[in-house]
Amino acid sequence: MNEHAAVETAERGTDFVRKIVIDDNSTGKWGGRVATRFPPEPNGYLHIGHAKSICLNFGIAQEFGGTCKLRMDDTNPAKEEQEYVDSISEDVRWLGWQWEGKIRFASDYFDQMYGWAEELIRKGKAFVCDMTADDVGRTRGTTTEPAKASPYRDRPVEESLDLFRRMKAGEFPDGARTLRAKIDLASPNFMLRDPIMYRIVHAEHHNTGSKWCIYPMYDWAHGLEDSIEGITHSICTLEFEVHRPLYDWYLDAINEGRTDDGSGLWGKKIHHARQIEFARLNLSYTVLSKRKLLELVQAKIVRGWDDPRMPTISGIRRRGYTPEAIRDFAKRIGVNKFDSTVDVQLLEHCLREDLNKKASRVMAVLRPLKLVIENYPDGKSEELDAVNNPNDPAAGTRKVPFSKTLYIEVEDFMEEPPKKFFRLAPGREVRLRYAYFVTCKSVVKDAAGRIVALRCTYDPATRGGDAPDGRKPKATLHWVSAEHAAPIEARLYGQLFSKPEPGNVPEGVDWKTELDPKSEEVVRGFLESSAASAPVGAKVQFERLGYFCVDKDSKPGSPVFNRAVGLKDAYAAPAKKP
Repeated sequence: MNEHAAVETAERGTDFVRKIVIDDNSTGKWGGRVATRFPPEPNGYLHIGHAKSICLNFGIAQEFGGTCKLRMDDTNPAKEEQEYVDSISEDVRWLGWQWEGKIRFASDYFDQMYGWAEELIRKGKAFVCDMTADDVGRTRGTTTEPAKASPYRDRPVEESLDLFRRMKAGEFPDGARTLRAKIDLASPNFMLRDPIMYRIVHAEHHNTGSKWCIYPMYDWAHGLEDSIEGITHSICTLEFEVHRPLYDWYLDAINEGRTDDGSGLWGKKIHHARQIEFARLNLSYTVLSKRKLLELVQAKIVRGWDDPRMPTISGIRRRGYTPEAIRDFAKRIGVNKFDSTVDVQLLEHCLREDLNKKASRVMAVLRPLKLVIENYPDGKSEELDAVNNPNDPAAGTRKVPFSKTLYIEVEDFMEEPPKKFFRLAPGREVRLRYAYFVTCKSVVKDAAGRIVALRCTYDPATRGGDAPDGRKPKATLHWVSAEHAAPIEARLYGQLFSKPEPGNVPEGVDWKTELDPKSEEVVRGFLESSAASAPVGAKVQFERLGYFCVDKDSKPGSPVFNRAVGLKDAYAAPAKKP
């Protein structure tokens, strides 16, 4: 399914996840409650794929008058850091969402999880296993053969309880023992073949410090977190569909022998949420693997997690994307049950649509060529009126300085132009945006024969860009006054990868060979003075060049601009006639 079909599906009506919520509400399944959660692992920065999940979980909560919790699934201390926790919360806020209450952590519930683990041991549904991880892997069986039972599977309950408590007390080294569930060695679902519930990891945890040296596996923790938080709809990406039977088994195993009123042998039943899976986002020319993104950062191939070429939320924010554009993108692609790849041009289209309404227009020249107006008075300058945003009448106008010496783009002049080149050439007249008509009279070259300046004349009667006699040049060029312009650094960004589906390389081939070496081009040009002191994060349209954002590397007098997206919109372009 391509991105156009995905958009059409979203536009036809409510997606299947929302239909489930509607059906549950109509039957009173959860007493009219809707409680969702966004549960990232704090082992990296969030990316555009997470943005889809954020908008889905928080959006459903908002639409149905429910709540959405932000929970860090911090069950792997070796890879998790406070830096990631901070970045995740910042990204969610930037996207325009606010979670219910405080930030939750899986580690907040470790004591409860441990108690339930002991309960499963007592029920004969879990055991301590002395096999190594490699041995467990070798005995998992195949699609046609069941797994082999661990020699410790029938270990006495009291012995498993004692060993599990000693694991918790730190008596054993990493990898020496695990706690495993006792489920079904012949299950066609490998997740149910006596999965590991706890492993020994002697590592400092960002939230709990050195309190724990045994850590729950994600599958054990996931459903318990949802239960504790009273989640009604546990929305996951499609790869967790095969995990759902295990999610349900753990909760059902705890509830065995429990009753709704608490009169059961083990007390009151715990809450059992419903897990729902949807297809994750795949985006053309983009890698969304945290492992691979981390590799790019650690190898210093990019400027960091927030490099404007990275698909991280912090990266696209630095590049110049707006939260409104991301939310619009998430709405357009919709939610479905099957994998598809969305064209990155749709994401860019959403940004153009948003910035077209908001961004002020300014003129900048990124590859400057000097233009001298011979008949313009020496020492004179004037201010011309320029429209700030033609799509927003309330944005008003600004004053743009004009003088004898200007800069235009190198590509706007050709000494020997082809037939369909309508910009400036010897003897040709063009319109300067908001200013005058100019005609090229001669070309100045250096000793090597390179063009370094143009000698032109202007028509004073065409101030404002119109001629009294009605003549209309075929081209209008942007420009800046050399005397008044501010020098800038512009970083021109393209796609980080050169192939539509990067990362799918043969075994033995480095996936990084698909990186596009031209994904960033740094040029130095000039900007009209009105925008030279714009704050970090400000977004403007450089006329004829694209939408740009002030980068955090900017310094007073030395602004740096990132090109967020060009003006050409292939996604919105009308189809060509056959």
